[in-house]
Amino acid sequence: QVQLVESGGGLVQPGGSLRLSCAASGNIFSHNAMGYYRQAPGKERELVAFTFSGGPTKYLESVEGRFTISRDAAKTTVYLQMNSLKPEDTAVYFCNYRRLDGGDDTWGQGTQVTVSS
Repeated sequence: QVQLVESGGGLVQPGGSLRLSCAASGNIFSHNAMGYYRQAPGKERELVAFTFSGGPTKYLESVEGRFTISRDAAKTTVYLQMNSLKPEDTAVYFCNYRRLDGGDDTWGQGTQVTVSS
């Protein structure tokens, strides 16, 4: 089992920045993917950014160029740097870890990001 602990989030003005962190612990499989989804009120959950253990990353088109996902050297913590935030980025952001062999699929508790003046 893998456990995820999220931190970061909060209230920021449009154009501002926030950084989310997600630390994984437990039985971490070497070939994995970690990243973030988000869900706004009345909308479906959508993938925001993901990083794969081999290095590639994937972004939601609307955040490309504004958000950057990265991992620490131990590859157990992911960071989502969010710049030039817009009101439409307001959502609950959920960290996700999944094994690339179709095993564990674990979710964090979610953190609220609110972009408002």
